[in-house]
Amino acid sequence: MRVLITGVTGFAGSFLAEHLLAQGDLDIFGVGLPQSGPGHVAHLVDRIHLMTGSLEDAAWVRQVVADAAPDYVFHLAAQAAPSLSFADPGATLIPNIMCQVNILQGCLAAGLNPAILIIGSGDEYGLVAASDLPITESTPFRPTNPYAVSKIAQDMLGLQYFLAHQLRCVRVRPFNHIGPRQGEAFVVASFAHQVAEAEAGLRPPVVHVGNLEPSRDFTDVRDMVRAYWLAVRLGAPGEVYNIGSGRAYPVRDILDKLIGMSRLPLRVEVDPAKLRPTDVMEVRCDNTRFVRATGWQPMFAIEQTLHDVLAYWRQRVGVTA
Repeated sequence: MRVLITGVTGFAGSFLAEHLLAQGDLDIFGVGLPQSGPGHVAHLVDRIHLMTGSLEDAAWVRQVVADAAPDYVFHLAAQAAPSLSFADPGATLIPNIMCQVNILQGCLAAGLNPAILIIGSGDEYGLVAASDLPITESTPFRPTNPYAVSKIAQDMLGLQYFLAHQLRCVRVRPFNHIGPRQGEAFVVASFAHQVAEAEAGLRPPVVHVGNLEPSRDFTDVRDMVRAYWLAVRLGAPGEVYNIGSGRAYPVRDILDKLIGMSRLPLRVEVDPAKLRPTDVMEVRCDNTRFVRATGWQPMFAIEQTLHDVLAYWRQRVGVTA
């Protein structure tokens, strides 16, 4: 079986490639950006077919899809940081939407109908109230940032291509997933990076934070990519599934756990630049539909995930064991 992963060199993409290689008997084609190099799959370059180019180039994408002739497509490539989408909305909206259009059109042009995993986001639901919890797939969209709008567009494009062209698009709305390799534009990685730098003497013993009051539904990235593999095989084409732990973790508690793992005392200071224009106080998903379809359950405890994130950043900044 042949698999195409866009965004393979990134955070979730690299873990997905590792998970699929562990299944055996899968021929994996991966797409990354030329400026990124092999990124997080440098250790896999002799086991996958790595192609570099821009998914905004429709002609190049058509050739990639035709050459890969995939049975499964995982479209993970995207600008995924809500904070960055505020700074430059167009740089999130245009690539996120058009890259997916090019992938879908590439499948049509090649006469292929692989199972395609469309990656939306729990951010699509946006401004949820306590009465909306837990968030089901029928909860209304109230997006609070341009990234969420781009993900709604990707979500609906997946549905449209299923209805209009019978492409076997399975849509998922993953909630916050965290783990090693995640960029510091995301809250848990930012905390862990600052802790590791303070331990290495590269910064004062201070962690700069935004709003610590919200609670978020965090899932380990290794559990998430396992869910993606189940979704593309067992999910119903045209259907949509929430994927998350079903538990809300206060951001303050996450920070306290990481500081508790630190090798030196740390202070916490609020950085106004890290505060968002809008913030939802609690996000918690109802994963019932997905669990019923696939039997998936998260395996990693939050403490193990945080330990591994901190270990990753310690290695990155040169903290010795």
